[in-house]
Amino acid sequence: MAPESNNHEFPYSLTISLPLPTNRLASSALRTLEVDSELSPFVRRTLSLESPTSEAPSEPKEKKQKQDHDESKSVLKTTYYATTNRMLRVAVNGFMESLGVILGVMAELDVDVLKAEMEG
Repeated sequence: MAPESNNHEFPYSLTISLPLPTNRLASSALRTLEVDSELSPFVRRTLSLESPTSEAPSEPKEKKQKQDHDESKSVLKTTYYATTNRMLRVAVNGFMESLGVILGVMAELDVDVLKAEMEG
């Protein structure tokens, strides 16, 4: 939560990268979170999906190359910008609460998550 020197209006920022098992789950989380915009004019948030920075070494190279670019995006990246440390903390706390609910619903109801638990 250190100040960024390049943005004087919103000098405080925090980036959270959340890896999820599949692109479908990451996309669902993104769409769910996008619905609620930040209420405070002192806070800005960006949401995006990204590919994991390191590939799983156990996957064959051919499978990695064939994988669709969008399908590889399974990391939900959220960046918050705020005018003060306090505003940043309050916004991120609310985000974490929402994220907890979303992940809880996925764990309870999502077919892929249940399938992975049964196989693992």
